[in-house]
Amino acid sequence: MVLKATTVWEHRRQRPISRGAFIRRLLQQGSVAAVIIGVSVGVGVAGYHWLAGFGWIDAFLNASMILGGMGPVGELKTNAAKLFAAFYALYAGMIFLVVGGMLLTPVVHRVIHRYHWESDQAEAK
Repeated sequence: MVLKATTVWEHRRQRPISRGAFIRRLLQQGSVAAVIIGVSVGVGVAGYHWLAGFGWIDAFLNASMILGGMGPVGELKTNAAKLFAAFYALYAGMIFLVVGGMLLTPVVHRVIHRYHWESDQAEAK
């Protein structure tokens, strides 16, 4: 069995996709990003609830604040809670970069693709 390499994005010599297809691409990337954020908040809430002993609302507040880059709100008393918070903060920083990249990639690709496609069309004439 031979695996064929495929690309998610159109080649630079292909016409840029329509506005509707571009909006669908943005919505698809946004929905994947929303799932990643939702799962990340869920992991944070569970960790703060069970390891730090916070109530559900306080656990949600801490998880959201960490993912948003603001920092923790409640005091952590156990070593397990402190270790969880440290690793969760590192994870949240990476998620911020990944989600930001996911949301910016279609826009940057479209701008660069339009530039290259138009310059290739001008050279062909």
